[in-house]
Amino acid sequence: MSARELVVLGTASQVPTRHRNHNGYLLRWDGEGILFDPGEGTQRQMLRAGVAAHDINRICVTHFHGDHSLGLAGVIQRINLDRVPHPVTAHYPASGQRFFDRLRYATAYRETVRLTEAPVAADGPLATGPSYSLDAVRLSHPVESYGYRLTEPDGRRMLPALLAEHGIKGPDVGRIQRDGQLGGVTLDQVSEERRGQRFAFVMDTRLCDGVYALAEGCDMLVIESTFLDEEALLAAEHGHLTAGQAARAAHEAGVRHLVLTHFSQRYNDPEAFERQARAAGFDGELTVAADLLRVPLPKRRPLKP
Repeated sequence: MSARELVVLGTASQVPTRHRNHNGYLLRWDGEGILFDPGEGTQRQMLRAGVAAHDINRICVTHFHGDHSLGLAGVIQRINLDRVPHPVTAHYPASGQRFFDRLRYATAYRETVRLTEAPVAADGPLATGPSYSLDAVRLSHPVESYGYRLTEPDGRRMLPALLAEHGIKGPDVGRIQRDGQLGGVTLDQVSEERRGQRFAFVMDTRLCDGVYALAEGCDMLVIESTFLDEEALLAAEHGHLTAGQAARAAHEAGVRHLVLTHFSQRYNDPEAFERQARAAGFDGELTVAADLLRVPLPKRRPLKP
């Protein structure tokens, strides 16, 4: 199992279909799991995908339309039923507090887990830890909606061939990492700077500055493409993107791996989304999401000078 991967639980917009569940996405990031937009049926999709309640450390809801949030009730109750041993934090638009309250306490159950409510009221940082920082950025939709972005701090990668060339091995590797030099050999001579990974999650929105801010330089961008380009006017009217719009934004932002999702029930041909994304100029890794698909994040790359 990849230490960092996207587990797709559902890909349908508005209503589920025979082959697409409502939205739901779990990002595995080292030992942590971040659940995005749990729509109706997410708990069952978790079972099918091999995702346990214990895997969830954080929940991020972009907005309070049903296909992005109706699964909250079941997921929160399952977290408590399974007595998840760690605290869980929930982020969601502050303007939808009443909806979160209703979903959290939709029915009677015994609370056994500390669920921290951390509503989002403006653009900016939400959490900072050793392996990533989490930020929210406002999007353009008929109801208040936020996208989320994880940014890993830049680090350093030791290069085995150069370590061997300088005769550095065993405990001395840790010493040169810690002290910056060892016996006249500097850390720069046996390592390279490594760019931290970046992941963004963009759901229901028109094209806006927030889309580009979230997507900028991402290793993986998960983004809605509810409509094909022929329905661009309808997409704008309802606050959504087309496949071409999402792909052009990803191309301009330098995204490495683009994941298209949140498809209207009117479409049955996934390849149409890929064709339009390529026609729009995106030439990186491209995944047209399907339920229960696992998508590993691209490998880290060196920092360019």
